[in-house]
Amino acid sequence: MTRVVVVDDQQMFRMGLRAILQAQDDLEVVGEASDGAEAVALVLREQPDVVLMDVRMPNLDGIEATRRITAAPSDRPVRIVMLTTFDVDDYVFDALRAGASGFLLKDASAEELVAAVRTVAGGEALLAPRVTRHLVEAFVAAPAPAAPRTEVLDVLTERERDVFLLIARGRSNGEIAAELFIAEQTVKTHVGRILAKLQLRDRVHVVVLAHESGLVGPG
Repeated sequence: MTRVVVVDDQQMFRMGLRAILQAQDDLEVVGEASDGAEAVALVLREQPDVVLMDVRMPNLDGIEATRRITAAPSDRPVRIVMLTTFDVDDYVFDALRAGASGFLLKDASAEELVAAVRTVAGGEALLAPRVTRHLVEAFVAAPAPAAPRTEVLDVLTERERDVFLLIARGRSNGEIAAELFIAEQTVKTHVGRILAKLQLRDRVHVVVLAHESGLVGPG
């Protein structure tokens, strides 16, 4: 059972999310919060698997709440999916840097919402297609670093570096396996080690690090 916390300042919206999630046999809503400060306290107390976090809220916004949650010591990782009506670049970057594992627009369907929760609960990252497009466009438009910071990969083996760069280019595990002529399970093992060595939460943060370090660019 995947334990979920719902955070949004609109009660009717929280009720809608709860109804959708509680209808699933494998999902359980263990709490709700109406602002970021409540969310931090609730998440640290309940230790859910997934948090659905609104971006704009009173008292403490969702991005700062996410930053505090991911910075707190925990025996189990908490995956946070940001919810917003705005697919604005600044929100995407700030949310990812704060440690969010996903970013979903509030007009997503019930099926997309459930799939998002299951995706991040399984350790994968999630970005809505429109958000992904904005993220890529922003990377392309940004000036490249004067020189790639290859030292960030010093802790990785040669094979792990290969996998890292393919993740950064958006390849799936199956595609990486085919390109490197290795088993998909081996790719999963490499991915886990890469995330652990670089202290990254998930694959989206591999993409962010690779682009910000100049290791991957347009084309």
